[in-house]
Amino acid sequence: MFELDRPEYNSLRSQFVTLENGKGQHSKYLPFAFTEQGVAMLSSVLNSPKAIEVNIEIVRAFVVLRQYALGFTELNAKLENFMIETNMQFNEIYQALTEMASQRLKDEKPRNPIGYKLTEK
Repeated sequence: MFELDRPEYNSLRSQFVTLENGKGQHSKYLPFAFTEQGVAMLSSVLNSPKAIEVNIEIVRAFVVLRQYALGFTELNAKLENFMIETNMQFNEIYQALTEMASQRLKDEKPRNPIGYKLTEK
């Protein structure tokens, strides 16, 4: 268990919806939070059926949070790989177009003008 610091508390405060802004309506003390291991240790100490049920739900919430974080990490890695692959493909296409354009400029012959020829008298 650890005590939240003021910025952490302020970021969570809007989610508590228990305290309102105004004089004398703020908590004097910063709240405490449990780590996943702390909840597991607490569940081994408490014996009431309600406490055990609540602690099981909290541990399940930690498991879901961990799975979400792992999924986010996997998604981020896949997105980064996709960006690298597409950048390489676009780079190859750009190089091919550049080569084609430079080759075309080299191969171009002077063209005969189209239109009427003016003759001088």
